[in-house]
Amino acid sequence: MNSPQVIGITGGIGSGKSTLSKYLRTEGYLVYDSDLVAKHLQNENPKIRKQLVDLFGEKVYSKQGLNRQILAQLVFGNKELLSKLNSIVHPVVETDFKNWIKIHLNQKFLFIESAILFESKFNQLVDKVIVITASEEVRIFRVMKRDGITAEQVKARMSNQVSEDTKMSKADFIIHSDDNMSLVDKMHKILQELNK
Repeated sequence: MNSPQVIGITGGIGSGKSTLSKYLRTEGYLVYDSDLVAKHLQNENPKIRKQLVDLFGEKVYSKQGLNRQILAQLVFGNKELLSKLNSIVHPVVETDFKNWIKIHLNQKFLFIESAILFESKFNQLVDKVIVITASEEVRIFRVMKRDGITAEQVKARMSNQVSEDTKMSKADFIIHSDDNMSLVDKMHKILQELNK
């Protein structure tokens, strides 16, 4: 049996990754949402929980699970702590992703959506990378609308991510998503290309 082609989907905050993943799912493709899995594992995996409590103290968990607001405040602007957080979570997500691929070996394509595909070195686990991007003002507008935050807060989040230019320079395919309709057309063309 042939192995599936594994395709990474990445892009900055507000670029349209989730919209693209949603479209792929409606077309019957399987998409691994690394952010969602990481959130789940941070709550359910005892090893991660213990390490996060050791690193940040009991206050990072409440009865509801991981207190993301407190965690974000602690790591925001602190590259060393962010790096430690990632070194706890990423290896567990990576193992989970590799197991997920093994379960779905009957697929022709498998997709992984990850905002930090390059930062987490997950790009080394995929065959091709799609970078989705949009103009900064469109991205800022989308995130303000989605998260109910100010333009300044969005820009602060953006400053923590690898620049769009760097991402695009490492991409096999680039989708400009200022207009969501063209996003679907472009993805359709990429799928045709991959199917050759």
